[in-house]
Amino acid sequence: MNLDPDEELGLIVETARRFAEQEMLPRMREAERNRQVAPEVRRAFDETGLADLELPEGVGGAALGSVARVLVNEELGAADPGAALALDRIGPALYPFLEMAIDPVGSLSTIRGNGERILLVTESDGARIVRNDVVRGTVPWVPADRADAIVVLTREGAGLVRQGFSIDPVRGAGLRAAGAGTLRFDEAPLLDSAFRNAREAADRALARARLHVASLLLGVMRAACDFSRDYAQERQAFGRPIAHHQALAFLITDMQMALDGARLLVHEAAWRLDAGLPATAAAASAHAECVDASRSIGPNAVQILGGHGFMADYPVEKHMREARALGLLLGGFDAAVEAAGRSFCETEHPLEIGLGGAL
Repeated sequence: MNLDPDEELGLIVETARRFAEQEMLPRMREAERNRQVAPEVRRAFDETGLADLELPEGVGGAALGSVARVLVNEELGAADPGAALALDRIGPALYPFLEMAIDPVGSLSTIRGNGERILLVTESDGARIVRNDVVRGTVPWVPADRADAIVVLTREGAGLVRQGFSIDPVRGAGLRAAGAGTLRFDEAPLLDSAFRNAREAADRALARARLHVASLLLGVMRAACDFSRDYAQERQAFGRPIAHHQALAFLITDMQMALDGARLLVHEAAWRLDAGLPATAAAASAHAECVDASRSIGPNAVQILGGHGFMADYPVEKHMREARALGLLLGGFDAAVEAAGRSFCETEHPLEIGLGGAL
């Protein structure tokens, strides 16, 4: 079993790591305060081509698939997941176009050429498609202050909304670098002519979106684990580092185990998607496991720092907030567990396990 990326993918991941460490991490508080990334950071990101990893070659993309995306997202999420969402103008909304669009190249070329910001919401978030192909409802929180269009994804299909919606800015607790707002649909007309409505394609689109969010969560959890562990090794109590006391040593180990387990599930699901295998249950399970792990890793990282953990002088309070916010996207934990359970019950064959050659 070889979990190492090949040379090409390794260079891409290293590019993402350098960009995250040199451009995103030093400016994370500035981006959070301004509710947007700096123009120079956006220009630098566009030059890396990291937003084009999964785009079709006909749009100038690399068509590298889900494994490349989850590896890159972990690096970006470890620096600032809010900025990662803001920098990628299409983000998870890309997947309905890739899996369900009648003309994905034409649709994506138009969106990219206009520099449009597209958001993805599901019925679990609060959007309701009613008769006459209109969308109603309110999504209490989305990680954006503005959007040019909304992709509404259901179990049966997808549609594009370009009018009849509004986003009211709110303060938001996490992912502030991407902005925060309440999305309201007011009899918004649904343009579904660009999509072919097929349940299997809709399931794959949602599975890829869940892995997009889950991989950002991996980065947040990794950053929280690394910082709290390093702090515990430097902080002295009773004549030795606090990491050497059994209670904290066990806690740090549990956090790392939870992170590593969640990462394996994400990589397995991404490999299945790239291999064309059924991946609905795997992606939903990976998403749910990441959300569940983040609920312990975030607060535990704060606990290791004690009172310092709640201060903005240290990043773990931000890690905890970002993890909570990411865990609410796409219906959150409950929707992912429901999807995984439904998929496991509907399939006739258990998931095949085999990561060999996946990366």
